[in-house]
Amino acid sequence: MKTLVVGGAGFVGSATSLLLHDAGHDVTIMSRSKPKPGSRLDEIPFVTGNYVEDDFSDGQKLEGYDWMVFCAGSDFGNYSEGNNGSQAEFYEKANIVGLPRFFEAAKDAGIRRSVYMGSFYSFAAPQVMETNPYVRSRDVSDKAIRALSSPDFNVCSCALPWIVGYTPGVKVSHWQALTRLAQGKLPGVPEAAPVGGANFMSSQAIAQCMLGGLERGESGKAYMIGDENLSWKQFFELWFEAAGRPRDLPVEPGNMLVPDFVLSYLDFGGTDYTPSAADTALLGYERGTLRQTIKDSFAYYAGLPA
Repeated sequence: MKTLVVGGAGFVGSATSLLLHDAGHDVTIMSRSKPKPGSRLDEIPFVTGNYVEDDFSDGQKLEGYDWMVFCAGSDFGNYSEGNNGSQAEFYEKANIVGLPRFFEAAKDAGIRRSVYMGSFYSFAAPQVMETNPYVRSRDVSDKAIRALSSPDFNVCSCALPWIVGYTPGVKVSHWQALTRLAQGKLPGVPEAAPVGGANFMSSQAIAQCMLGGLERGESGKAYMIGDENLSWKQFFELWFEAAGRPRDLPVEPGNMLVPDFVLSYLDFGGTDYTPSAADTALLGYERGTLRQTIKDSFAYYAGLPA
């Protein structure tokens, strides 16, 4: 199958691109910018595309593909105050308008099966949807995309929690920063954990979900996926243990690595859900891998130059 992986050069997209490639899919990566050289992504063809700016209106960039995995999306990392208008305006353009428009173009271009990386926030904290522009935008766009389901267009989504992991050659600055904090190499940054918690899972498990959703997903369905519920205190302390510096970390607001506005997506609380066993089996992803993933990720990021 000729499979397009949109956002396939990013953190989770790179793991997905490589897994699909190794599983025998004829993969092409589409992203705003080409992957940096020096990783296995060099083996995979690349085309440019920017769904936010709608450079797909003629349909030509999406023609010739059978299936599509969407690993992109716009979140707090893409928004900068002053350059993108208000948060509400930015997420309206990028997520509420841009995402469904792109999937309509994919459907019109003849793509038959697709899976989309959604977000768990609107499922885990529906009480914030009317006050948080980002969470609302992910909920609205997810419903609009799945509503495009038809006999000729199988589309499903996976609601992603927080993702931990690495792809060699792809830098993820926040996990590298947490590694340095755990090593005692971030002077001036308090050794403390954020309030609340989340569900966490590995980038490799996400890639497995994308493969399973693409090949076996039920059209029109949103799958709630995940691995382990932890407080941020528990999560940070696992990184300190990996560094050989176990700590009983205090919990403080205003954390520099996980800002309060991100914690507001879950209303400064945590999560306590278990993915459906049937859905986990259907998608074919591993659970129970988070703690080893943290150890492996620490070792990887600790080996990168500062």
